[in-house]
Amino acid sequence: MRILSIETSCDDTAVTIFEARGGIRDAVFKILANNSNSQIKIHIPYGGVFPALAKREHQRNLPLLLEKTLKEAKLGQSRIQIFSNDKAVNVRGERKNLSPAKLIDLIAVTSGPGLEPALWTGIVFAKELAEKWSVPLIPANHMEGHIFSVFGKGKGKFKVKKLKLPALALLVSGGHTQLVLMKKWMRYEIIGETVDDAVGEAFDKVARMLGLPYPGGPGISKLAELQRNMLLKRTDIFLLKNSSCSPRRAPKSFQKHISSAQSSEITLPRPMLHSKNFNFSFSGLKTAVLYLIRDIGKLNEKIKTQIALEFENAAVDCLVYKSAKAVEKYKIKTLIVAGGVAANSHLRNEMRKVAGKKIKLLFPPKELTADNSLMIGIVGYLNYIKNKKRVPQPDSIKATGNLSL
Repeated sequence: MRILSIETSCDDTAVTIFEARGGIRDAVFKILANNSNSQIKIHIPYGGVFPALAKREHQRNLPLLLEKTLKEAKLGQSRIQIFSNDKAVNVRGERKNLSPAKLIDLIAVTSGPGLEPALWTGIVFAKELAEKWSVPLIPANHMEGHIFSVFGKGKGKFKVKKLKLPALALLVSGGHTQLVLMKKWMRYEIIGETVDDAVGEAFDKVARMLGLPYPGGPGISKLAELQRNMLLKRTDIFLLKNSSCSPRRAPKSFQKHISSAQSSEITLPRPMLHSKNFNFSFSGLKTAVLYLIRDIGKLNEKIKTQIALEFENAAVDCLVYKSAKAVEKYKIKTLIVAGGVAANSHLRNEMRKVAGKKIKLLFPPKELTADNSLMIGIVGYLNYIKNKKRVPQPDSIKATGNLSL
């Protein structure tokens, strides 16, 4: 089966074509073409994603990406008109006498969660293709896509491998922070989530306070790593000063993490670290940075690196602590960390300590931590196979900004 997948949930326009075979527990994929277009440079002046602008860019990029992807996949010739920004665009492939209608078996498109104007752009585009090519259209949940991104590769072949259950997924991005429990294959229970800001959003906002460019994660991590390496060379390295992080109160799998954590002279709170549930809060942490900067006044580079380190330590502490707590309670056998913030090297290192040798730990390749259409195609195919007799009518597919697993 050949699948075309489309992702437009936020500020990345992405299109993938690949071949898929097998069942929901042993699916094998071969990438034929995979392309994306990032809007980061366009949104930098706004300090974040501007929804109306994201929608416009998706409308402009989709026909161009589809044309490029069809050519790279060598999937026939077509002169299908797709409307982008109210202008008809001809989409052409390469091989003569073979139209994509004969070579694409299924289209998958992100239906949520995300920015609804952006989601609708991809859905409308996918609906028109499905109608013209007379192929089924399947909606895909963006967060489920992140879970299955751990099986993907940027090119070539890959397969969905059997997981030892129960599995726990920590999904961390600019829009979401969730702990998702999977006791049965492709059955999900959200056991914890942020009650306010997502961790990625907190990274972006703190970066702006420090005068770093959007997106903020890479900039903060770079400064934090400089400070962390400097502290490792000092003889007076000390443990986190926040007494709430003491090893005595921590889950066993978290103790390795806090015993090796380095901080600076600056201390920030770890909100909800010891709440009885698995929820997170990053609004208070962000506000603490704001007040700290206000009290300090003018920031020099040394203070910026100290703030970056302590903020990253605090955010990662919260993520790792709650994950470790859930690992112990639910006797987790597989631990997944996915989403844009999963590219953070410090988070990866600390989650490895939580997993140890007994728990299987899975991350996506760093290039697949960002939003991508490859993961949408994976879950689109799996859900199509799983629910083949209940494929929705295209007209019933709608954009849902707050879609849940």
